[in-house]
Amino acid sequence: MIRDARVLRAGFVPREVEHRDAEVNHLSSVLEPITNGEPADTAIVTGPSGAGKTCISQFVTERLREEVLNVETTYVNCWRNYTRFRTLYQILDDLGATIDIHRQSTPHDELVDRLQQHDGPRTVVILDEVDQLEDPSIIYDLHSLPQFAIICIANKEEELFSRVDDRLVSRLRSSEHVRMDKYHDEQLYDILSARAKWGLDEDVITDDQLYRIADAAAGDARLTIGILRTAAGKADRENHERITDDILLDAAEDARAQIKQKSLDSLTPHQRVVYDIVREHGPVGPSEIHERYSEDVDDPRTKRTIRTYLSKMEQYNLLEAEGTSRDREYSLVDSAAASPMQ
Repeated sequence: MIRDARVLRAGFVPREVEHRDAEVNHLSSVLEPITNGEPADTAIVTGPSGAGKTCISQFVTERLREEVLNVETTYVNCWRNYTRFRTLYQILDDLGATIDIHRQSTPHDELVDRLQQHDGPRTVVILDEVDQLEDPSIIYDLHSLPQFAIICIANKEEELFSRVDDRLVSRLRSSEHVRMDKYHDEQLYDILSARAKWGLDEDVITDDQLYRIADAAAGDARLTIGILRTAAGKADRENHERITDDILLDAAEDARAQIKQKSLDSLTPHQRVVYDIVREHGPVGPSEIHERYSEDVDDPRTKRTIRTYLSKMEQYNLLEAEGTSRDREYSLVDSAAASPMQ
């Protein structure tokens, strides 16, 4: 029943994107100068989880590489590579410039020097989850190098700006901002329909089932594609000719659990301590969280940083908050309360 499994994968970049023409055109215009060998402005792409930020950024850069010979791209997940060294190393590694770099002993400044000396093609650097960088000064490092164009991807601009110094804030505020909203159900249906058309045999899933997936995902394209992938995989393994409603119900639950686990696995050590405090003591307010956190770690981060952690986990449906900013309390998200599959 699965015609092309690649189409169902989370990181798949389609040949055509649905319902993001304005954003694609905006980002393409920002990067256009590098096609003429000129520096491009930094682009900041923001929006909620599952709005297509990463997909659109990779779609635009791939199309750029198809059109121009001397342009390269590199992608860094800053949640996974959250230290300055890891991010710099990842970029240099993609450029093939890490042969004699030692992870334990090479100074950060030497990595920056390597980037400054890079005389290869102009390169677009996608910094995904850029608000997760422990040391955002790397954005400034790259910003000052004309051979690199930067796409910064984050959920919210203000959380990125709150963690960088004034010199960088002014530069970022003058950057080009590409803002994305949550998808509507009809838009998610179109995305799913295209994936089903290219990835599955005909008549494996009905339009009504696709609409129900879209409705249950509440604007999150990542979740809709996860449900479709999980359902198709289960039906295929069990030798069904089509995806049944029972399989769809199980798939919705499994896909949510998989996404939640992936988000948990992505947490940095400090974020994991904060999450565990909320799990053990929630509902709990930010002050008590920071107090307990400071007792549990050797080098505690600031209260502002902890608030950023809490907000990030809220955006990824790991935590939920109740109350105003003055009396806000955090607790774990009740998975059973998520939008059910009708």
